[in-house]
Amino acid sequence: MEKVIVKISNAIPRQGHLQFENPVNWTLKSDQHWALIGENGSGKTLLVDLLMGKYALKSGDIICKDTDGNNLRSSAIIKSVAFSDIYSIIDAQNSYYQQRWNKGDEQDVPVVRDLMETEDQAWLNTLLDWFQISELMEKEVNTLSSGELRKFLIVRSLLSKPRVLILDNPFIGLDAPSRIVLNDLLTRLSLLERLQVVLVLSNIKDIPDMITDVLPIHNKRIYPEMSRVDFMLDNDLKASLFPIRRKPDISFIKENGKISTPSFQYAAVLNNIQVVYGQRTILKDLNWTISRGEKWALLGANGAGKSTLLSLICGDNPQAYANNITLFDKKRGTGESIWDIKKRIGYVSPEMHLYYLKNVKSLDVVGSGFFDTIGLYRKCDSSQEKVALEWMQIFGVEHLKDIPFLYISSGEQRLVLLARLFVKNPDLLILDEPLHGLDGQNKKMVKEIIEDYCDSDKSLIYVTHYEEEIPDIVDKRLVLIKNN
Repeated sequence: MEKVIVKISNAIPRQGHLQFENPVNWTLKSDQHWALIGENGSGKTLLVDLLMGKYALKSGDIICKDTDGNNLRSSAIIKSVAFSDIYSIIDAQNSYYQQRWNKGDEQDVPVVRDLMETEDQAWLNTLLDWFQISELMEKEVNTLSSGELRKFLIVRSLLSKPRVLILDNPFIGLDAPSRIVLNDLLTRLSLLERLQVVLVLSNIKDIPDMITDVLPIHNKRIYPEMSRVDFMLDNDLKASLFPIRRKPDISFIKENGKISTPSFQYAAVLNNIQVVYGQRTILKDLNWTISRGEKWALLGANGAGKSTLLSLICGDNPQAYANNITLFDKKRGTGESIWDIKKRIGYVSPEMHLYYLKNVKSLDVVGSGFFDTIGLYRKCDSSQEKVALEWMQIFGVEHLKDIPFLYISSGEQRLVLLARLFVKNPDLLILDEPLHGLDGQNKKMVKEIIEDYCDSDKSLIYVTHYEEEIPDIVDKRLVLIKNN
């Protein structure tokens, strides 16, 4: 017999900017596994935050019950997992983005094993086997790749055997084999007694077969719930959830002379690169030359060393000085500062997103791109602020300019960080999984912006685990093989 586990009745948040179009009503029963589906900024994360008690209610009720029918706080029966949950694991406010590359600074960073404490060792071993992550147990948490981090967070959340598991965009950042593993695992979890799964998704194709019910959300409006089968057949509804957007126009920026011709022959030349941490060899005997105007895809499995390689180019990894690296025709270690390097590079990555904890208004986040800082420590002048607003308009987030960065959805945050990297007119774009967490229409838009910006003289390094996300202008590939 089905039982009600979670029931939200006529809930209205106290703060006006958090309110949906109508009072929130939703029921989760013991025979259901849900997908909350909608575009970036539609209200999916807001709904989860309401359920978890993050925001006070003006009216309405949220009831959560255990298997015996007793009323409990949502946190007692529900585990919600999002990429940002790493904040609660490492002291991200007192650590810093480059710390993962600076060995010797990580003495206060725990290893994975330290955070997997449980009295049920057999259950932990089962989860490690299911997720195929036993080899991560001795790694520092802040050295995990974005894909490894997601798998770790999910396993950690399952240790307490929650009644409800909410996963926010669990597939992003995973390579193809890991996506298959996660899909199979979700099916396995759906068959467990006393566990209901709720997925928060921005892409319809990510809805797995184990989902029974779908809750569509658009522009803070919650549509009637429906079965997964009915939802997948309703093409009109799917189209209304993800409306087609016009192609962004950056011609006015080019016409105003803000995209200039770079003066160098090679964006990067790397010879016989070696990166070793303790007993682990990350990169060995790697050679790579990126000429001006070349467009590269950097590919490889989770943990293959893609982010490490990019950290050498961007000047974030001190091992760059122990290697033979030339950037923009200047050999590293011959007098240039890290800021000389960064001012010519536009860079975004899941790890950068993770460490951007500065709760300043979104316009200031975009403006910080002029100074290559995590946070705005120098005030933009009027011309810089104008450029920042222009790029926010191009990415469709100008309406967020005065809203604090940490108050917008993760997909909206990604668009703000993408606008940030373009403001200084970089000669080399390094885009490490830039479409992380974006819905299908936003992915299409960002690809078009990249293709329009990267003319014959601009260089590009593009990292993704999805073949369809690679821009059409990319015609060269480097595939890294994970060292054992």
